[in-house]
Parts: sequence; structure tokens; C-alpha cells
Amino acid sequence: MNLEVEQVVDGILKDYQKGRDIDNLKFFEQPDRDQIVVILDELLAVLFPGYYREKVYHTVHTETKISVIIEDVMYRLRKQIELALLYDERYADVDRAQRKKAAKKITLEFFRRLPEIREYLDTDIEATFEGDPAANSKHEIVLSYPGILATAIYRLAHGLQRLNVPLIPRMMTEYSHTQTGVDIHPGAKIGKYFCIDHATGVVVGSTSVIGEHVKVYQGVTIGALSTKDGQKMHGTKRHPTIEDYVTLYSGASVLGGRTVIGEGAVIGGNAFVTKSVDPHTTVTIKTHELVVDRKSHKKTDEKELEQDDSLI
Repeated sequence: MNLEVEQVVDGILKDYQKGRDIDNLKFFEQPDRDQIVVILDELLAVLFPGYYREKVYHTVHTETKISVIIEDVMYRLRKQIELALLYDERYADVDRAQRKKAAKKITLEFFRRLPEIREYLDTDIEATFEGDPAANSKHEIVLSYPGILATAIYRLAHGLQRLNVPLIPRMMTEYSHTQTGVDIHPGAKIGKYFCIDHATGVVVGSTSVIGEHVKVYQGVTIGALSTKDGQKMHGTKRHPTIEDYVTLYSGASVLGGRTVIGEGAVIGGNAFVTKSVDPHTTVTIKTHELVVDRKSHKKTDEKELEQDDSLI
């Protein structure tokens, strides 16, 4: 048995020697996924200090506690950015001291921009509250709405994306994807007062541009047309532009880099839109005729009853 186990292990170890991407054995040369989750939890506590509890740091004064969390998450993020910079060709071949210096500079700039991120999030909460009659309070929205959680993590990731940090922004938004069912690429540009109602199944592509006061419902896709050319399309505008005060109802798909949804337009549920829509226009799918055949239903019920009687 031991010999057989050794042979199996040896076979797997030899498989790692083929030089494929999947054979990477550099354990400590990429960001740590578990650490990214810890960083997100601490950043959320910084964004919403009254809503996210931190059990590790026990201090009497709130400001002191927040200060400790900020310093801790700055340290953690700086270390992860230092690793991520190995995937930036500008830093891949420089010594560690230079990467550490660059990571520190990026981290400080990111935290300088946190007040701006919080300003945007405040408008997102306002838009969600005003747009959802079922919401009892803004506290309820922050504590329980997956749309706000997904938007908050997107805004953090987008902040790092703007600073050209490799890997980490996408790791953040894909973690959010697993938690909320909302897939927003960190490269998308989204204005203030953004509202995702019900959240699940929303997709926003990397080159999307979304204005202010935009509301999307569950199942909406703001995506690309055919991507059969693959990496040749990298960096091109593949996703739509959604102007201010647009509403996209559940199941709507708006696709294509040249597609512009004009200000104040409404895209109805399940619409498939690949061409631009003029401002203040409503796009809907023509409702199919609904046929209700009560006689047929009644006959079916009677047959089922007769079958049931025969079993008694």
C-alpha cells in the first residue's frame, strides 16, 4: 500500500514539471486570497464604521479603534500589493525594496481617496432607499442588502484598479460575486446614486460606462457582443454606455461597445438591446398572448380524480 501511495504521489509531482500555467509552484509570489477577504472585511469596517464589528481590537474610544483598524489594513494591503506588483512588467524584475516602496506609495494614495469612495457610497444608499418602498430604513439597507455590499466592494476594487494594481481588484469583485451573485468588473465606471434592486444575477462588463441615478434590477446584463476574437479585443470598448437616470428592468441585456442608452430611457424586462436607444425612450418586449383553457384543465382534474378513486 505504501509503495502504491508513493507511486501516485510521484506521478503527480512529475506532472508539475510540464511548465504549464497550472504547474506554478511559486507559493508566495502572488496575493493571498484569504488575506484579501480579511482586507475587505476591514475596509468595510472603515467605510461603514457603525455597521461592521471588529472583534479583535478592544478599545474604549471609537476613533482609536478605527485608527487601529486603518493602520492594520494599510499594512496588510501594502504587503499584498507588493506581491501583486510582480505581475506588473514595470516591477517584475526590480528588487524587493523598490516594489515595497511602490506598494507603500499606492497604498497611501488609495487611502487618501477613501473619503471620495465613501461619498459615492452614501449616494448609493440614498438611491437604494428612495427607490425601494420595501426598505424600512437606510440601516436595513447597509446591514442586509446584497446590492449595496456588491457596490461597496466594487468601489473599493475600482479605486485600486485606477491605481493600476494587478490581480487584487478582480480578486475582490469575484469574491463579492460569490457572496452576492453580482458580477461587476472593477474596470467599469459607475457614477453616483447607483442602485441595484434585488441584486442576484447582475453583470457589468469591464468597459461599461454608467452615469448617475441609474437603477438596475435582478438579472440585468451590461455586457459585450460576441467575444470570439478573445484577447485581440483586450482594452477595446466592448460594453455599453448607460447615461443618467436610466432604468434597466429584470432580465434585460444591453450589449456592445457602441451601444448608448440615452438619458432617462427605460429598458423593459427581458429586452435584448444591441443598438443605441434615444433619450427618454421606453423599450419593451411585445407581450405574447396568454391562453387560459379552463375546460381542458377541468377534464384533467376529473381524470386524476378517477385514477385516485381506482386506487382506493
